[in-house]
Amino acid sequence: MELCLSTTVAGQSQGMINVSDEIFGDKFNETLIHQVVTAYLAAGRAGTRAQKTRAQVSGGGIKPWRQKGTGRARAGTIRSPLWRGGGIIFAATPSDYRQKVNKKMYRSALRSIFAELVRQERLIIVEQFSVDVPKTRVLLAQLKTLGLSQALIVTATTDENLFLAARNLYRVEVCEATKIDPVSLIKFEKILMTVPALRKIEEKLL
Repeated sequence: MELCLSTTVAGQSQGMINVSDEIFGDKFNETLIHQVVTAYLAAGRAGTRAQKTRAQVSGGGIKPWRQKGTGRARAGTIRSPLWRGGGIIFAATPSDYRQKVNKKMYRSALRSIFAELVRQERLIIVEQFSVDVPKTRVLLAQLKTLGLSQALIVTATTDENLFLAARNLYRVEVCEATKIDPVSLIKFEKILMTVPALRKIEEKLL
């Protein structure tokens, strides 16, 4: 299939570019996308919490005092949850929220998302996109010529100037083609992608 190749002027086309039907012409699979996005977000949860049970608290190997004759309540260990500094009853343990998603499902979900971006006209393809100096106002001016106020900019390789220029913009993000993720593709209103980045994505998803 063919897609429009945009220029730096909003609403103008530079021509057409051939892209893979298998990726940009795929059917929309909402169930699969939901599963992959949920798994991606779940994997980002930390789950770092931990308390010690009476078995894990140090010390307490010896009986604090003899069983009878002291007038005190009987005690067998200082690690008892009843004691200050003792173990915790039903102690919290580290949680792992990761969900199983195999590579085939992940790639299929990305293909489905890209196809839907094309159908909704949210994918903008340009020959090249870069800034000469790492200045936010320079990047904003370039985005304005494309009629964009917010966008995910996908590049083939790391562009330090572009990254530095965009890092202070709340609605603009720069991402390498090999590090693209489903949540970012859905979150942004427009996806601005260079031709080299598009070819890398085709290699990755085919």
